[in-house]
Amino acid sequence: MTLSVLIDEATIARRVKEMAAEISRDYADQEELVLVGVLRGAFIFLADLARRLTIPRRVEFVALQSYQGTTSGAVRVLMDLESDIRGKHVLIVEDIVDSGRTVRYLMENLKARGPASVRICTFVRKQRRESADIDVDYLGMEIPDAWVVGYGLDYNDQYRTLPYVAKLEI
Repeated sequence: MTLSVLIDEATIARRVKEMAAEISRDYADQEELVLVGVLRGAFIFLADLARRLTIPRRVEFVALQSYQGTTSGAVRVLMDLESDIRGKHVLIVEDIVDSGRTVRYLMENLKARGPASVRICTFVRKQRRESADIDVDYLGMEIPDAWVVGYGLDYNDQYRTLPYVAKLEI
């Protein structure tokens, strides 16, 4: 397996800082923003982003499992939010939008709970037709349609803690 760096550590830090400033501006007049991190991949990006925000925020997590192949293609909730989001402003924080199936499911699931708003923030989005159909409110970067690892992204639960994003050649 070969790794080639797509997004280096300094670029990640700079982009997260810019995203946090934009989010802080957009929610400056709100009482609190609920950040919903999608486990496990988003935890590194979420931690960096949350520390850079200058607004009141609360962090929640969900864990989802997506069934692929000919079975159902359904998304299943493995771990749900611990608190009620009714009337709250919610920001889904994802590491990557690939096919868009998981984030689309989560968006609809959360909207049904009566929040004031639900928006999507992802660090990377693959340049694919399916992912382009997802309205991402805060996007770190577009990346090629390749297998990537690092900064929360993994391959068989490996490489997740690399401080950069790299293309993985298997």
